[in-house]
Amino acid sequence: MPGRAEGVFWVVLAMILALLAPLPAFAVNPDEVLSNPVLEQRARNLSAQLRCMVCQNQSIDDSNAELARDLRVLVRERLTNGDADDQVIDYVVSRYGEFVLLKPRFSAKTMILWATPVLLLLVGGVAILVFVRTRPSQRSVASLTAEEQARIEELLNK
Repeated sequence: MPGRAEGVFWVVLAMILALLAPLPAFAVNPDEVLSNPVLEQRARNLSAQLRCMVCQNQSIDDSNAELARDLRVLVRERLTNGDADDQVIDYVVSRYGEFVLLKPRFSAKTMILWATPVLLLLVGGVAILVFVRTRPSQRSVASLTAEEQARIEELLNK
């Protein structure tokens, strides 16, 4: 029954991989959750857009850092005070800078940031093209004079 043993192996392997797969760590504590489900969903959506300044690669919704908790509470306070989503984001950005956004806004700064590599590639390509076109071509070899040709024939015939 090699087929059955092989099937069991694959099932066990799949179960082990499923257990080892990273799951999102929802770090929102029960005491932070708002009683209004609509406001809570808005808060979760906003928290997913904001970067934890301690972890830097996690949203504040996923981070267990104390600063992330403070930001989650701040977002919820602003929402319960009647702020719109954009107002909450603007407030957090005004305090922590654009880096707090996981997806930065389109602005002149971000345009320069994204356009610089393309511009550098274009400048490099133009520089290579100019270099190749302006470099001197293979030197033309001057023909031998009659005297030089005679000397070569004399040396070869010896």
